[in-house]
Amino acid sequence: MVNQLGKKANRPKAGEEGSPMNSIRFCSAALLALVLSLTAVACGSSSSTSTGSSSKVGAVPTEQSLTGKTGGKLTVLASSDVDYIDPGAAYYQFTFMVTTATQRALYSFGPDDAIDAVPDLATEAPDVSSDGKTVTVKIRSDVKFSPPVNRAATSADVKYAVERAFLPTVANGYAGAYFGDIIGVKEFQDGKAKEISGIETPDATTIVFNLNRGTGGVVAGALALPISAPVPKEYAAKFDAKNPSTYGVNQVATGPYMIEADAKGALTGYEPGKKIDLVRNPNWDRATDFRKAYLDTINIEEGNDDTTVASRQILQGNGQVNGDFGPPPPVLKQIVSSTPDQLALTPSGGLRYVSLNTTMAPFDDLNVRKAVLAVFDREAMRATRGGPLLGPIANHFIPPEMGGFDEAGGLTGTGVDFLKYPKGNLALAKEYMKKGGFPSGMYTGGQELLMVGTSGGAAQKSSEVAAAQLEKLGFKPKLRLVTQDSMYTKFCNVPKAKVVICPNVGWLKDFADPQTILDPTFNGKNIVDVNNSNWPQLNVASINSAMDQAEVVVGSDARNKAWADIDRQITAQAPAVPWIWDDTANIRSTDVAGVINKFNSNWDLSFTSLK
Repeated sequence: MVNQLGKKANRPKAGEEGSPMNSIRFCSAALLALVLSLTAVACGSSSSTSTGSSSKVGAVPTEQSLTGKTGGKLTVLASSDVDYIDPGAAYYQFTFMVTTATQRALYSFGPDDAIDAVPDLATEAPDVSSDGKTVTVKIRSDVKFSPPVNRAATSADVKYAVERAFLPTVANGYAGAYFGDIIGVKEFQDGKAKEISGIETPDATTIVFNLNRGTGGVVAGALALPISAPVPKEYAAKFDAKNPSTYGVNQVATGPYMIEADAKGALTGYEPGKKIDLVRNPNWDRATDFRKAYLDTINIEEGNDDTTVASRQILQGNGQVNGDFGPPPPVLKQIVSSTPDQLALTPSGGLRYVSLNTTMAPFDDLNVRKAVLAVFDREAMRATRGGPLLGPIANHFIPPEMGGFDEAGGLTGTGVDFLKYPKGNLALAKEYMKKGGFPSGMYTGGQELLMVGTSGGAAQKSSEVAAAQLEKLGFKPKLRLVTQDSMYTKFCNVPKAKVVICPNVGWLKDFADPQTILDPTFNGKNIVDVNNSNWPQLNVASINSAMDQAEVVVGSDARNKAWADIDRQITAQAPAVPWIWDDTANIRSTDVAGVINKFNSNWDLSFTSLK
């Protein structure tokens, strides 16, 4: 599942405002024979198709220089805030950019390894039992928490970190999808148990996960997510008792950096929507970590909603990189033609789509949803981000270079007629509208449909283009534009907000398995009240059942086929308009020796330095 300890290796999507929301990859050739033969993780794909190429302008080289100069301050410009400052709730590419510098999960990703994770807090690869029902991990004894805790992290801290993710006050968005099979989870969630009985800590450096089903490979893969970064219960429990938890603004770190805090641990370096200031963790020991941590301080300046201005500031400035946005198309074009060395294009391992709420009229009707997909000009949508340079038009959900992509139809698609036309087909769309109960082929319902998108830059343009596509069939989208973080945390991720259309959502893999693309996002059992990622709220019994069975399938070929079949079933339900499998465009000032984390597709703050 992970590389051996000596090999350095390396998750929604931030990218541009409106970038897909999640992602982490986890797999390794080093344990392929062991883990893939016993558990449920699939590495790679048979696909030879890629959204990126080493010969493409701005493409990140196969191997980057990891030698840098120590010292200095880096400024990261961002358009909006992280989704959650609490690493136990974080599920957003931009947030992961921060947590990989401040927290040490059991396994983590080095800059050049988009698939292989290495032991981080762990000392070696996870031991998965032959039946896939037990996962055992040994951890280091020499990793300390930042002040005011100031003690070594133990297996009990990892146990509490996973447990608190199931607390309603924390509301983690992926815990149920990947850790829901741990024995005792339901009793813990129902308040009938004070701890999760299936997580054992026989000693300070050993943690054991006992499962109801043979999903140990999935659990092992998900241990590269921030959920496994240790949290000291004696310090955090009082914050977790509040609703919502306030641990995020009082968090302690185990990584090379920490968010600036006072003597009691309260964050002084975080102001929502304004700034995140990272300083060195005084208790971090370079000898225990593969990260380089060249920089002295990292200042994330949020609120740069004019991304054209922000992009030019980076390109013409000093010591700056982008955070949650990419350069708008006109700026991107200029960079490609004049300063391509300031651009880093990285395949994201995900896609962007327009989600349709399948629980609300008129999109509770399958034929009406098919009509929307049929009418959409996906080429116009792709143009809002930069056109073909950033990747091919998507026509299903598993992305290129992911297991199951070819098996689901590759670039050709799954065969549905309503995604056959990249520029849309109005006549076909009207035929589906007629089947959906609208004899004229046009929507005559009359009511406005709440559509929540991201303000500013390419994301706003995408929202506006999406609204125009819906209007072709007579729909009346009521477009509300908010900041990127609010779009997710207050609207699209909250079912009770009753958003009908979310035009700026997207997804990255959580680790190297097609389940991570489809399970959190389209499985009915993963619809939650807060931090929900099944934006269409798709809840089809046959698809849920197919996922339940596919979760325990063993072997890469069998898993790729099983999840490709599910991809076809989901695509046939038309819950969303997939429109691009895109690369992430990152930019830097000329004096920044930028290093990309290929797993998370953005700048790696623990390896980037100043020249």
